[in-house]
Amino acid sequence: MLEIVLQPRIIGSKDWATVLFVLSFLLIAVTRGVFETRFADFSKLAYNDKYIKIYRDSANLMNWFTIGLFIVQVISFAFFIQLILSYFGYFEKTDWIKYIQIVTLLSIFILSKYLIEKIIATSFNIEELNEQFNLQKVSYRTYIGLCILPLNVILFYNDTPIDFLIYLIIVAVLLIILMTYFISLKIYQNLILSKLFYFILYLCALEIAPYYFMYYWFTKR
Repeated sequence: MLEIVLQPRIIGSKDWATVLFVLSFLLIAVTRGVFETRFADFSKLAYNDKYIKIYRDSANLMNWFTIGLFIVQVISFAFFIQLILSYFGYFEKTDWIKYIQIVTLLSIFILSKYLIEKIIATSFNIEELNEQFNLQKVSYRTYIGLCILPLNVILFYNDTPIDFLIYLIIVAVLLIILMTYFISLKIYQNLILSKLFYFILYLCALEIAPYYFMYYWFTKR
C-alpha cells in the first residue's frame, strides 16, 4: 500500500514586515506634512524636473526631508531585493534575519559609496559635479523606492507569485535608473565635457564596478 506522508509547511511570521510597512507609510505622511511644498514638487519628479532645479543645492542632500525618505527608500529596496531573491528560490520572503542582512548590506553599500565618491571627487577637483550628480541620483532613487513600496506590499502578502508583475518591476526600475543617468548627462553636459576624463574614471570606478561586484557577490553566494 502506498503510504502518504504529509510534511507541514512552516510559514514565517509577517508581523515584522507589517510594522516596517506601517513605519514607511507613516514616515511618508510625516514628511509630506512637514515639507508640504517640497513633497508636492518631489511627487511630480517622473514628468517634471522642477524639483531638481529648485533643490539642486548640495545642502539639500543632508536635510530631514532627504534623510526621512532615505529610510523609506532603504526599507523599500530591501523588501524588493528580498522578494526577488525569494522568487528565485534563495530563501523565504518572510525570513526577517535575511531582511536585516539585506538592509545592513544595502545601507553600508550606499553610505560607503557616497563617502568614497566624496573622497575621489575632492581628489579630482570635481566636487561641484559630484554633489549635483549625486543629489539627482538620490532624488530619482528615492522616487523609485516610494513607487515600488505599495507593489512590495502586494507581492509580500500575496502567497502566489505574480510573475509578470515581478519582471515588470525589475525592467521598470532598470529603465528608470538608465533614464536618470541620461537626464543627468543632458543637464550637466557642459560641466561634464570640461572634466570629461575625470568623469569617465568616476563613472567606471563608482557607477559600474560597485554594481558589478554586488551582482557577482549575490550570484556566488
